[in-house]
Amino acid sequence: MFGGTILFLMNDIVRDGDPVLRAVAKNVEFPLSDEDKKLAHDMMEYLENSQTPELSEKYGLRPGVGLAAPQVGVSEMMAAVLVPSNDENDDTPVFKEVIINPVIVSHSVQPTALSEGEGCLSVDKDVPGYVVRHDRITVRYQDMNGEKHQIRLRDYPAIVCQHEIDHLNGHLYYDLINKKEPFSLPDKNTVVID
Repeated sequence: MFGGTILFLMNDIVRDGDPVLRAVAKNVEFPLSDEDKKLAHDMMEYLENSQTPELSEKYGLRPGVGLAAPQVGVSEMMAAVLVPSNDENDDTPVFKEVIINPVIVSHSVQPTALSEGEGCLSVDKDVPGYVVRHDRITVRYQDMNGEKHQIRLRDYPAIVCQHEIDHLNGHLYYDLINKKEPFSLPDKNTVVID
């Protein structure tokens, strides 16, 4: 924790209905301002704290694997992603990065969806249904030093990054749920992840 204090709490998370969640965020300029460095740090710290059971309970944090700047009221192309390992013998995250100015440069044709649907720190109500996304993506982004990276992700980490990049473009996960048949899949080859 930074300075021994929790920086973002649940009441700092912007909720569905706020116009910032529907705006296309602006690109981040480099070198990062002190405000943007603090924002990046604070967003990642929220994820770390929310995934630590004692801190999550103590401060009433909903666990998260991603947090985009618009979700804390800042309309900038920046998101923190922290996908934990599901190997109990290895606590190295599958993917941990603040992605800045991210762009999906390619994706698979194969669709995927989480079996239990998706949730969002900014959406308090449960919206049931499959959120169909691409199973594999290639993302180009900058890190906090402005260095460019290109990474290929698949399955759950790919879903998380697509969810956060959607936030930066003014979209929420439930926009992708089939309104008439929420639990229908686009084709029989859709990978459903438990």
